[in-house]
Amino acid sequence: MSGDGSWRRVSREGRRFLRGRPRPLRRLALWSLLESAHTFLGGYAVARALDDGFLAGRTGTGIGWLAVAAAGALLGALALRGVFGGLADLVEPLRDALVRRAVHRAIERAVADPGRAGDPGAVSRLTQQTEMARDSFAGLVLIARSFVFTALGALLGLAALDPVLLPLVVPALLLGTVAFLATLRPMARVQRAALDADEALAARTGELAAGLRDVVACGGGASAGARVERLVAAQERLTGRLARWAALRTLSLGVAGRLPVVVLLAATPWLLGRGVSAGAVAGALTYLLQSLLPALDALMTAVGAAGTRLLVVLDRFCDPEPAGTGAGTHTRTEAGTARTTPVPAQPAQAASAPASAPAPAPAPAPAPAVELHRVRFAYGPRAHPVIDGLDLVVGTGEHLAVVGPSGIGKSTLTALIAGLLPPGRGTVRVAGAPARGAPGYGPGGPDVRRTLLPQQAYVFTGTVRENLTHLCPGPVTGGEVQRAAAALGSDALVARLGGLDAPVDPGRLSPGERQHLALTAAYLSPAPLLLLDEATCHLDPRAEARAERALAERPGTLVVVAHRISSAARADRVLVLDGTRAVCGTHAELPARSPLYRDLVGMWNAQE
Repeated sequence: MSGDGSWRRVSREGRRFLRGRPRPLRRLALWSLLESAHTFLGGYAVARALDDGFLAGRTGTGIGWLAVAAAGALLGALALRGVFGGLADLVEPLRDALVRRAVHRAIERAVADPGRAGDPGAVSRLTQQTEMARDSFAGLVLIARSFVFTALGALLGLAALDPVLLPLVVPALLLGTVAFLATLRPMARVQRAALDADEALAARTGELAAGLRDVVACGGGASAGARVERLVAAQERLTGRLARWAALRTLSLGVAGRLPVVVLLAATPWLLGRGVSAGAVAGALTYLLQSLLPALDALMTAVGAAGTRLLVVLDRFCDPEPAGTGAGTHTRTEAGTARTTPVPAQPAQAASAPASAPAPAPAPAPAPAVELHRVRFAYGPRAHPVIDGLDLVVGTGEHLAVVGPSGIGKSTLTALIAGLLPPGRGTVRVAGAPARGAPGYGPGGPDVRRTLLPQQAYVFTGTVRENLTHLCPGPVTGGEVQRAAAALGSDALVARLGGLDAPVDPGRLSPGERQHLALTAAYLSPAPLLLLDEATCHLDPRAEARAERALAERPGTLVVVAHRISSAARADRVLVLDGTRAVCGTHAELPARSPLYRDLVGMWNAQE
């Protein structure tokens, strides 16, 4: 998108907007004329006070002219008050028009392509960019108007003092101004690229935030993070380019703001020799230092910052991006792909054995499902350990319940077994191999040895069938899914949702319904180890009992973080975590061995 094209589009829309508001413009012009009078009186009164007053020995006349200059300052304050009233009548309608245009365009795109309804760029245009345009437009109008009428008063004053002053001041001003204008187009291009990068980063992070669990489930964290890192690097690079152009702009400001004063001072002997009065020279310096140069400095700063920003922002409202292009669409496609990528299947160890092998040797004793040896874990090098010196062996096919007060480390234990956290000391093994980073279970895919269900059940936008079978590496028949739903007690929920091929909107499901679907998915999973971290906390006791019995009867090992006494009573063994030591045993024997478990049983019995 070229800078000339942007200027044509914005200027065309700008002229149409301004033509429709003649009254605020007339009001601004009338009040600004008073500002010109204030500027004119400032320098002219100083010159007359010197020439006709103090230098001529008439002190009263000099003080009178200074009083005229003070009256001009009061006149300027009155003018500024009126200017702000007219400015509001011009700026607020612009913001309202931009908001309407942003909303209208977002609705049009959503209707034309429902898949693009959640456009983060539209949110940025509706909020950040409209406010940016409003503030930039207000500042630019205020400062540009001030410069025009200040320059008018100052130039008229210089001509009134002595016309020979104009050729000395105006060329230096023009030189700095031309150097400054030469930086506008490159800065506009860089500013536009920076806004593009900002919208692309907003779109990418929005997609990742919405599908973060999908990305993690599919092992796409590295590639997703690389995309974000590239966008951040692009923003950093563009910020550096903007800083370099800002340095050149500062140099041009120095030329325009200091060179006229240097020229005037250097020419002072020549001017006095030609009969120009000392008061006229002092008045000219007053015009430069108090009026013209500050106004020019403010204008250049505003045009260089607010002006280029306003041009870029308004161009985004004037020229809609073609549908189906741009960074937002590209990132959305990638996120959608991550959401629907099937979980890659890991080959079963038994499948690697030759089909025609001779009589097998006696099989070694199977490794425990879970084995922890002297495990220590703390959330930080100086933090108190959550788990310290824990030894635990869970046999294949065993049902273990983990109990303890809130915050004692139950979720930490399941995360260690799942391989989500590394132990600070000791070893954690699952099926004879390290729980984290075992050979054959790399970071590019899921670990098929275990399935972890957290308290916040994972349900995604898709069909009921997809939500129930996404943990299965291969196809699952409808009959298998129906039998699993019946075993877990979620068949009524499946029927109420409309069957296996009905769409699922996670936001419309209750926490208990989401847990029902997640438990059914875990039941269908081929993982030999299931870890339930309060995954039934939103179910009633009867539904929880039915689900846990079904999962316990399923081939494999079950580890449950229990929050009811009935859940612990159903387990083969119970592990009690109390912060100082861990005790493991059956539900019947633990009250005699663990005071904490005895207290928990009493509390749970009182609640139930």
